[in-house]
Amino acid sequence: MKELNELTDEELVGLYIDGNNTAFDILLKRYEEKVFNYLLCSVKSQELAEDLFQDIFLKIVVRIKNGKYVENGKFSSWLMRIVHNHVIDFHRTDSSDKLLSNDEYETDLFNTTSVTINESREQEIIDQQTLCEVKDLISLLPDNQREVLLLRYFDELSFKEIAVKTNCSINTALGRMRYALINLRHLAFEYGISMAG
Repeated sequence: MKELNELTDEELVGLYIDGNNTAFDILLKRYEEKVFNYLLCSVKSQELAEDLFQDIFLKIVVRIKNGKYVENGKFSSWLMRIVHNHVIDFHRTDSSDKLLSNDEYETDLFNTTSVTINESREQEIIDQQTLCEVKDLISLLPDNQREVLLLRYFDELSFKEIAVKTNCSINTALGRMRYALINLRHLAFEYGISMAG
């Protein structure tokens, strides 16, 4: 019989549903670093990320126990969708807690230049999270593809400069970039991350 560590995520979920708590501990260990880094990148606070982490894994336990996990895709994609949605909900609630009421002030707050209403706050949050997710995906690429992609998009080098820096031909640099983008799309699909926009 296989060791628990060697089982797939789906097999571990099945065992956990049957009452094997160690199976869930292994799932938690597999994904805690990825989930925590994502939360930290999204909320920029260690303490807050730890709180959200606890909330999310409690939510996952409840969903699995209530039969809400359906094995129609990868466990990791299902998990990261819950994490992503939880962070969006947190930011929504956090923003609404900070809303001002116009009735509490003598002057009309909404007609003063000192208060700016950012209607695209939610989009900013989504963009920030997507960037965090894409950075995670980039880290999964082969070294030579990751290097070219980072030099092109983050350092904004030309392919000629990339070729010189990486000691390869321009065609090789272009080829690596092409494969990096193809692989990135596959990874985004696998992890349920939208790269549109």
